Amino acid sequence: MVMGRLKRRHVLAMAIAAGLWVAEAPVGHATSVTIRVGHFPNITHVQALVARSFEHRGQSWFAVRLGPGVVIEWYAYNAGPSAMEAIFAGSLDLAYVGPNPAINAYARSAGAEVRIVAGAVNGGSALVVQPGEKLATPMDFRGKRIGTPQFGNTQDVAARAWLREGGLRITQAGGDAYVVPTANPEQLSLFKTRQLDAVWTVEPWVSRLELEASGKVLIEERQAVTTVLVSRVGFLEQHRDLAHRFVQAHRELGDWISAHPQEAQTMVREELKADFRVTMSPDLASRAWPRMSVTSDIALSALQEYVAKAQRVGFLDAVPDLSQLVILP
Repeated sequence: MVMGRLKRRHVLAMAIAAGLWVAEAPVGHATSVTIRVGHFPNITHVQALVARSFEHRGQSWFAVRLGPGVVIEWYAYNAGPSAMEAIFAGSLDLAYVGPNPAINAYARSAGAEVRIVAGAVNGGSALVVQPGEKLATPMDFRGKRIGTPQFGNTQDVAARAWLREGGLRITQAGGDAYVVPTANPEQLSLFKTRQLDAVWTVEPWVSRLELEASGKVLIEERQAVTTVLVSRVGFLEQHRDLAHRFVQAHRELGDWISAHPQEAQTMVREELKADFRVTMSPDLASRAWPRMSVTSDIALSALQEYVAKAQRVGFLDAVPDLSQLVILP
């Protein structure tokens, strides 16, 4: 018997070395797949927030649509660049991010690491200025300080491009005006104490700056692509069917949100309080909601302007072929 076991081990070792052996899961045990999804605590990431709220209610919007053995793990980030670093590190499979970080990650990896697989939200971003200040054109911002969520994120690029197009010299560290990457909660406190003259950000922070600090909206980007759903290329290659089903569930969730705006607002408020200790009043949610539109549609043509802006402000040099940036699994 000993010789028999040794022989079987020898044959097994040879099969493994030759790449011929494939392990089989025990009968009755489904293989578990964990999908790691990144998002931000912003209302413009409404699909992620509502999905998390469903989970807190004992339901799982995505898992039940992806099949048995699928586990969804959620990870929160302040802005897109940090989420893209997690994609590069293999720590995330999917992420809700702004278009600029997704484009930058695609360019950095020569198109090898990132794909946009769906739209998520348009609108919901704005430039808010101090009350009583005569700030109307880019030239009025000479010597002023503008807060953005993170260096290189979509609103950061939008602010720098707008100032440059208006004739100001803007560098990464300064120039004629100062673009100051600042986390959203800190933006509000700095704006209240007038350490920031303006903030270019997303909801619900736009409405909070209005309601809590008497800020005035100077530019509102109602039609701009604010949030997209991106995938790590490795995840697409290994689990294309799962990626397809996730995108389909994402689309269905967007339709549900559009059909149930009041319930979706309540769920967003519950999720922000449960996981981020952020209290959003019903009035704040209802004020922010009309500024954005939920959509799963995305087209490469809609992203070309973001590429041009990123190039103008120096975030992109040579851009690889964009034909593979948007792919519907």
